[in-house]
Amino acid sequence: MIGTPRAHWRLTDSTNERAKELAAGGAPHGTLVTADEQSAGRGRQGRVWTAPPRSAVLMSLVVREPREMLPLTAAVAVCDALPVDCAIKWPNDVWLDRRKLAGILVEGRPQQGWAVLGVGLNVHTTEFPAELDGLATSLRLAGIETDVEAILTSIMQSLDRWLGAPPPAVLDAWRRRDAICGERVRWASGEGTAAGIDDSGALLVEVGEGRIALEAGEIHLLR
Repeated sequence: MIGTPRAHWRLTDSTNERAKELAAGGAPHGTLVTADEQSAGRGRQGRVWTAPPRSAVLMSLVVREPREMLPLTAAVAVCDALPVDCAIKWPNDVWLDRRKLAGILVEGRPQQGWAVLGVGLNVHTTEFPAELDGLATSLRLAGIETDVEAILTSIMQSLDRWLGAPPPAVLDAWRRRDAICGERVRWASGEGTAAGIDDSGALLVEVGEGRIALEAGEIHLLR
């Protein structure tokens, strides 16, 4: 099973940075980096990811020969690993009760045949920065008492199953957990109604009389 070898830090700047160093140095597929705390954890779009010590799963996994659908696959695997029904906000934010429970950041060097899959998942967190008030949640806030290490193990088992799954299975599983289908959304250059994903994983959006596909970028719900 993936998850070995494993390098663990009580405090590091970013598990993704440590994992990228290991990957560039030849670390095998499935190498895992974890931390109790990060001083410079990052999410998508360069956002800061913060969590009190030992309150969250903070992990990065070296993936050799990554598939293009890795971000969507990771979101499905994380949802499948949890003891609660979660949804996914395109492309890979894991939501619980319409609040962000986990974030996923994929970085790497496709030309060198590797990527690093980073996951931050709130387990015991009960307080968040003011800018996340009402936007983030944790398993504890959802009434689920569990252990960070137990959730990490479950995520590893789920990733082990899903990383080799055929794309149609990943797409079907992702679509069943789509949190924004039918919702009004906006992005940098427009707005429309989310209409699911196509077979490449791009977000379909209905705009006026037509439909467009967003392959990347940040979207926001219009509440």
